[in-house]
Amino acid sequence: MGFFILRGVVLLFALLLAVQIRPPSLNPLDLTGLMFGVAAAALIFAVELQLRRRELSVVLGGCIGLLLGGAAAAVVGSLLPLDNMRWLPPTAWRGFLFLLFGYAGLALGATRGEGFTLGRLRSAWRSDGQLHMFKILDTSVIIDGRIADVCETGFLDGTLVVPQFVLRELQYIADSQDSMKRNRGRKGLEILQRIKKGPGTKVIISETDFPAVKEVDLKLIELAKQISGKIITNDFNLNKVAELRGVQVLNINMLANSLKPVVLPGEPMKVFILKEGKEPNQGVGYLDDGTMVVVDNAKRHIGRNIDITVTSVLQTTAGKMFFGKSEGADEPAVIEPRTRRAGA
Repeated sequence: MGFFILRGVVLLFALLLAVQIRPPSLNPLDLTGLMFGVAAAALIFAVELQLRRRELSVVLGGCIGLLLGGAAAAVVGSLLPLDNMRWLPPTAWRGFLFLLFGYAGLALGATRGEGFTLGRLRSAWRSDGQLHMFKILDTSVIIDGRIADVCETGFLDGTLVVPQFVLRELQYIADSQDSMKRNRGRKGLEILQRIKKGPGTKVIISETDFPAVKEVDLKLIELAKQISGKIITNDFNLNKVAELRGVQVLNINMLANSLKPVVLPGEPMKVFILKEGKEPNQGVGYLDDGTMVVVDNAKRHIGRNIDITVTSVLQTTAGKMFFGKSEGADEPAVIEPRTRRAGA
């Protein structure tokens, strides 16, 4: 009800202003002033409807861009010799400059409006003067769970951003008919609760969405561009696409690989042989951090801890692989002599 009253007041003032600009004449058919007032009121209402569909951050960014564009137009107009330009009067040139720069500032400010949110303006600069950064969580890294441990160590600064479309994807996975997917989705929601309750970690839910973009990965890239943030993920494909789009990525898998202990060829280690390798007589074991170790002549040691010597280290996209040989592998095998059977 309040909106209708306000619109009625705006329409009344528009009509009164139009009458002042174009007073009614004796000709009853001359309704130019009234038509101008109605058109002005309709334009105001149309702008209002457009603003109501936009987020506050977009409106704020557009207003700031409009002000900056107007200031730029005033500076350019003062520098140009408008009085010497005979094609148009100086007033028309100034109006054209204000229209050009004002529209450019409005469009750019509305496009980058996410960067002008009140929350970001408050926290853009911390007390130590360093730039405050946003880090966007991907669905895969939330389900993985290691991000919670990283947050608890205090190595991640800034604000963690969880987009609403990522939450919807987690909820969809948690409601899946597949028990494995359902458990993964519920685990992701529990990880988010753990991160949010953790000390020293600030988590915000972003309502920003991109309806024209269908894939979640592309939505994450667009959001990172808008807020100048980084994407935290362990998805190899998202990592590559984001780098091609100029978005910085923090890959949890790369972090885990970089924290693995450095092992040089010739160093001894103890490993549990879990299964048979691909090559004959090979055994395969795993370190506590999941690094695979391939050991020659270790097939006969399956199910036991043995001492080995590292022979080489292979770096792959999935991490490191160690190759080694068991202690005493160069020693000849001891063959027990057969006992003669009685009567042979």
